[in-house]
Amino acid sequence: MSKTEILVICRHQGILETVVRLINNNPDWHATGAATDEEAIAAFMALSFTLVLLGSGIEQESENKIRAEFVARDPSVIIVQHYGGGSGLLAAEIYQALNGPH
Repeated sequence: MSKTEILVICRHQGILETVVRLINNNPDWHATGAATDEEAIAAFMALSFTLVLLGSGIEQESENKIRAEFVARDPSVIIVQHYGGGSGLLAAEIYQALNGPH
């Protein structure tokens, strides 16, 4: 069974590294981190992601741009806001996004 590919976008490097590490602790998931719109778009073009987590510090204009670009490229991609709150909440957000209605 292949891993679920998750793109994490966050402007704060320390938080980004922590979220990527926490996601990668789950053997069924693989996270890729991006701190800028350019990094995120490049990663999205290079790999096939099931889920995109939008973390802290992303301005509304950037979020709109990212959403439009990603959905145009892959209409099935799931994009959710990650609000923080620890590893338990992070896992719950991911499970809910992957298993909830889209």
